[in-house]
Amino acid sequence: MSLQRIVVEVKAEEMVLRVLYRSKGDANPGTVRRRREVEDLARSGLRDALEALEAGAECVGTSGFTTREDVLLTTASSDADKLVKAELKGA
Repeated sequence: MSLQRIVVEVKAEEMVLRVLYRSKGDANPGTVRRRREVEDLARSGLRDALEALEAGAECVGTSGFTTREDVLLTTASSDADKLVKAELKGA
């Protein structure tokens, strides 16, 4: 499996992670095995994103409305082709 994107949505009572990934399709939807694979993939991706944010991030997009959405861009490793985007939403 290879992680393509993680979108984190923080709500009052929950946190929703939308995980986009490529897979060979070995595990069927709704199985414990597939849930564990996706959980491991999400954990790994979030760890990589936190490490990249610790190294610094550049604000590459902003909005000027009362509900704001800024886009941060940072390299996930020393490889320039590996990038992590974090979308921050606030009221």
